Amino acid sequence: MQFDRTIHRRFSRRQLLQYTGLAGMGLALGGCSPSGKFTSIFSPLHSQTDNVRNAFEPLNQRIEELLFKSQTPAPEYPISAIEPNALLVNTYDATPQIDPATYKLIVDGEVSHPLQLSMPELQAMPFIAMVIRHICVEGWSAIVQWGGVRLYDLARLVQPKPQARYVYFESGDKYYESWDIASALHPQTLLAYQKNGQALSVENGAPLRLASPIKLGYKQSKWVTRITFTNELPSRKGYWVDEGYEWFAGL
Repeated sequence: MQFDRTIHRRFSRRQLLQYTGLAGMGLALGGCSPSGKFTSIFSPLHSQTDNVRNAFEPLNQRIEELLFKSQTPAPEYPISAIEPNALLVNTYDATPQIDPATYKLIVDGEVSHPLQLSMPELQAMPFIAMVIRHICVEGWSAIVQWGGVRLYDLARLVQPKPQARYVYFESGDKYYESWDIASALHPQTLLAYQKNGQALSVENGAPLRLASPIKLGYKQSKWVTRITFTNELPSRKGYWVDEGYEWFAGL
C-alpha cells in the first residue's frame, strides 16, 4: 500500500480568494492573547464569536489542508546550531512515571494490522535523526536534535485503511491530540526517544514523544502511549484545541 497522502486538488485563484475571504470573516472576530490562546476582541460578543469560530473551523481546516504540501521538507540545521538548554518543559498533568521495560506503544483504529510495540522493537526500526526548530505558540523557539522512528515507517507496518484521515494520540499524562494524516505521515514527523544525541529524559517526554518541524509545540505530545488512526475527527480534538487553540497548527 502506498502512503502518499499529498493532497491533489485543483482550484482557481478566484476560488482561493473566496475561501480565504470567508475564513477571514471568522478570524477577524477572534484575537490571540499573549499565551497564544484565542480570545474575542469584542468581549461582549464572546459567545457569538465562539459560535462563528466553530462554524468556520471546518473551512479553515480545509484551506490549511489545501495549502499544506505533505512532502515539502522544513529547514534542518547543522549540529553546531543546537541550543541544548533552550527547550522548556511543559506538562498537562503530573509528569508520568512510565517503566520503559514494560512500556508498549498501542497502534490501532482504522488499520489492517494493529500492533503493540515495546521500546526494543521500536528501537530496532530504522533510526532517523534531525536538527529542527521547535516553535512554541507562546513565542519562544529552540533548535533541537531529535532521534527516533518516523511515524510513516510505523504506518507501513500497521497499514492504515483508505478511509483513515486523522491520527489521534494519547499520552501517559492524560494529554490528547489529533493530527491530519498527511502531517502525521510527513517524512519529518518522528516518534522520538533521543534528544541531542542522548536518551530522552522523562521531563521531555520519555519513553516516546512526537517531534516535528511542521507543527506548533502544543501538537507534539509527550509520553505517547497510544496512536489511533481514524476516519473522523474526534469530539475531543486536543487538550489545548478544546480550549480554543487552532487545530491544524501548521508551520
